[in-house]
Amino acid sequence: MSARRVISKLDFPYRAARPPAGVPPAPDIKNRGADYDTEWARKPAARAARRVITEVVMQPAMAALARPRRQGLDRLERLEGPVIFAANHHSHIDTPLLFTSIPPKWRNRLVVGAASDYFFTGALTSAASALVIGAIPIERSKVGRRSARLAASLIEDGWSLLIFPEGGRSPDGWGQPFLGGAGYLAVRCGVPVVPVHVEGTDRVLPKGRNVPKVSATTITFGDPLVPTEEDNARRFAARIEVAVATLADECATDWYQARRRAHAGTTPGLTGPNVSPWRRAWALGDRSPRSRRQHRRWPK
Repeated sequence: MSARRVISKLDFPYRAARPPAGVPPAPDIKNRGADYDTEWARKPAARAARRVITEVVMQPAMAALARPRRQGLDRLERLEGPVIFAANHHSHIDTPLLFTSIPPKWRNRLVVGAASDYFFTGALTSAASALVIGAIPIERSKVGRRSARLAASLIEDGWSLLIFPEGGRSPDGWGQPFLGGAGYLAVRCGVPVVPVHVEGTDRVLPKGRNVPKVSATTITFGDPLVPTEEDNARRFAARIEVAVATLADECATDWYQARRRAHAGTTPGLTGPNVSPWRRAWALGDRSPRSRRQHRRWPK
């Protein structure tokens, strides 16, 4: 008896499952989600179009809506080569705001890690995301091999990456624990990570709202972090989260107080108190820097 006839007599899982009679097989959807091919968006014509969109549309829009104040750019003056920008995430405004805030030295060869299950679900949204912000699909529920391989190959080819380690926007104004993607890529590729803290975008366009509201924002760039031989992906991701929390403290108070708390290991975390939702909302209060200088932070 031939091997093919033997296999045909075996049951699942030893042979591939077949749909019931009369039920057509599910369509094989290609070029969607994590499989979307973004190579065309890094061609010279697409990059030229992206520069025009950035300068003519995106920068004026962000200046009008977010009124950004940018701090810490002097910390990047001696930095060369591709880097990973890792930022907290509260709003869809975060991406265009950071894209227009990152210096042209990196912006002109910058890709943005975007959730494959949100930005790459349809032909139109996929193409727009890839063209306008240079997005590449990232699987946020896990470190997918395809996503990691694509991001690593681009970094090794001289591209910088903007990524949101939280994996999604904040549901309540507080931060979420950082996932390991940024740490994994930094360790794998041996490139520095620039921690970035974004404040105020949840007032412009919070999760659940479709109409933006004009409000001031602050973008604070931190000192680059370089992985050491002792760092693995998880340990380095924890270092990135602490660095972004320190920048949040700096934005709320000042550089000196933030560094004192960082040295003492008492920097307030990004995720807020582990209490009931109403107490989390009360502790959040008005998170503008001016207000937080006048009121006690959580915790004291």
